[in-house]
Amino acid sequence: MEAAAPTRYWHLREDGRVQCDLCPRRCSLRAGQRGLCFGRARRGDAIVLTTYGRSSGFAVDPIEKKPLFHFLPGSRVLSFGTAGCNLACRFCQNWDISKAKAETVLRVAAAPEQIAAEAARLGCSGVAFTYNDPVVFHEYAVDTARACRARGLAAVAVTAGYVSAAPREEFYAVVDAANIDLKSCDDAFYRRYCGGRLAPVLETLEYVARHTRTWLEVTTLLIPGLNDSPVEVATLSAWVAEHLGPDTPLHFSAFHPAFRMTDRPPTPAASLAAARRLARAEGLRFVYTGNIRDPEGQSTRCPRCGALLVGRDGYRLTARGLDDAGNCAACGVPCPGIFAGATPGDGRVAAPRR
Repeated sequence: MEAAAPTRYWHLREDGRVQCDLCPRRCSLRAGQRGLCFGRARRGDAIVLTTYGRSSGFAVDPIEKKPLFHFLPGSRVLSFGTAGCNLACRFCQNWDISKAKAETVLRVAAAPEQIAAEAARLGCSGVAFTYNDPVVFHEYAVDTARACRARGLAAVAVTAGYVSAAPREEFYAVVDAANIDLKSCDDAFYRRYCGGRLAPVLETLEYVARHTRTWLEVTTLLIPGLNDSPVEVATLSAWVAEHLGPDTPLHFSAFHPAFRMTDRPPTPAASLAAARRLARAEGLRFVYTGNIRDPEGQSTRCPRCGALLVGRDGYRLTARGLDDAGNCAACGVPCPGIFAGATPGDGRVAAPRR
């Protein structure tokens, strides 16, 4: 049974269709139709969110799994998602949820206040919107983020950043940290393999970095033969350094064959290590590997003295060389991020240190 809720970002066209204005797809719907995301549908002369208040499941995760390495490291978050997605990535790693029709996976009912209360009860630092893209359950995510803030909890988003300007502003006003996918710096890649465009994603990344107090990290899934060449990795890394800042954490994650891309091999560990070296050569100070076991490539070191600030082995923290203010215990230089001394939910957490 659908849990439809009213939405704000749409308008009625002269031809009688209702256009959804949430994301750059601009789906124009006739009576009874859904958008590409499946979660938003026309009811009467309006767009409703059919997944409000219902989730595909909940789990308590380490914050590092999102991945967020510079936001309250070592803490746990209550993760949840709904169904649907507004991109069409052929290599989607969560395709069973993001490509599902809502009614096939939405089995858990939970209001925003209930989610925040459960996160507090479980001792989590906050709630993470993940599994599918929170852009497509915008109203549910925003209400949940506000409920978290009222309890002093953080709201964390894992997203592809494919969203229009007005909802983007509303969303990031209440989200404390985000990991945004940058799948490639090639528009042709987005068009061919994701069913979208590059420009809106770059706009979201720059908006979050320059105009919000949301802590930002970036992830690129490296796919053998598609976006892992030295030229492409260097181009992407240089863009992040120039437009988002050299202290922006960049995660290179390993691809595993999935969904409609099973003809490519998994990403070799050597490719991730090479991408990490290239990104550091382009001026990025905090570059990480993911989806493989690589303690050195997943640990944080001081950019000044090289001391180990946060040791990681998978999602497990093995060492800590930071004080509560986020300074290197060896030389005193600040590490960019939000650390133990910050209070999530107190009004955009604290000013991100970039």
